[in-house]
Amino acid sequence: MRLSAWIQPLGSVSLGLAVLAGCAGRPADVASPPAADRPLIRAGKPGFVVAAPPGDRDTSAAAIATEIAQHTGFGLVVVPAASLAAPGPAAEGYERAVRQAAGGPVGFLVEIRGLDGAPCAGQIEIATVGVSAELAVRLRALAELIRDAHLRANSDVARLPVVVDDADGVRRWPPRTLQIALPRCPRRDWRETYGAILADFVTQAAALPAGR
Repeated sequence: MRLSAWIQPLGSVSLGLAVLAGCAGRPADVASPPAADRPLIRAGKPGFVVAAPPGDRDTSAAAIATEIAQHTGFGLVVVPAASLAAPGPAAEGYERAVRQAAGGPVGFLVEIRGLDGAPCAGQIEIATVGVSAELAVRLRALAELIRDAHLRANSDVARLPVVVDDADGVRRWPPRTLQIALPRCPRRDWRETYGAILADFVTQAAALPAGR
C-alpha cells in the first residue's frame, strides 16, 4: 500500500489532523501526580499505552508522555526517577504496569525517552518493534508529513529530522512498539508543539496494519 493511500481519504492534511483529534478516544485521567517511589498508572483506550519507562532521570520525557496520553486517550505509565533508587530494579514491575494501563493484553505501546547525548535540537529517533521494513519507511514519511503540517503554524519551532530504525532484535515485547527518543529542545522548549505532533503521529500509526 502506498503512503498516498493513507492520506487521500482524509482530503487534506489539516482535515486529517482534525479527524485524528475527533477519533482519539477518551483522554486518560492524568490529573493526579505520581508517587515518588512507584509508577503512575492511568487507564485509557484498551490495549493502547504510552509510557515513560525506567532508566530516564529527566522528567521532561514523562511530561511528553503525559501530553500524548491526554491527546490520544491512550493509557499512561510514568516511572519516576526516584523509584530507580528503591529496592529492586524499577524495570521489574514495568511490564505489569503497562498491562494494567492497557486493561489487559497490550496491542500497541509507545515509549518516550530522552536523547541527551545528542544536540539540543538534534533528530527524533524512532525504533520500531513488530513493524515491517517497508512500513517503517512509511512511518517516517507519515511523521514528517504531520510534523510539517504542525510547523506551518509554528514557524519559531525547529524542524527536526526523523529517523526510523528496526529494533526487533533488541526487544520483542509487546508485539508492536514505537520507542521514540527525543533530544532536549523538543522536550523542554517546544514540548507543546512536539507533544501534539507525536500524538497525531502515534494515533495514526496505531491504526495501521503491522505489514508482516
